[in-house]
Amino acid sequence: MTDTYAYLIHEPDWESDDYLEGGGVPGGAPETNFPAHQAFQDAVERLGARIVGGSALQNARHGGRVTPGAGDRVEADAVYSDGPYPDTTEVVSGFYLVETDDEALARRIAALVPTGGHVEWRKVFPTS
Repeated sequence: MTDTYAYLIHEPDWESDDYLEGGGVPGGAPETNFPAHQAFQDAVERLGARIVGGSALQNARHGGRVTPGAGDRVEADAVYSDGPYPDTTEVVSGFYLVETDDEALARRIAALVPTGGHVEWRKVFPTS
């Protein structure tokens, strides 16, 4: 049975806006912006696993946190806070979803994910 693993990249936040169209593209052409991630994708393929999803997340200022209210007041009593969050030095800056039927390989792949911090990997719960 093939399982899917999520790899959450935890690292200091980044200036994602600098990479958006019109904001200047550091390092030139888009295909050369993230060479470590291209190398990771190539390594996953060589190992016989398959990337089925993933993305970089924009800077935390483009999101926030919410603690939902209780019962039928889940939205009315929700407590929102904007990012970035002063109580943390790292955010989830991106993720990959990788399929493999080998738990040991999933662990090896975690060590290959490019990060300026650490990677958390978890088996995805089958919902279908």
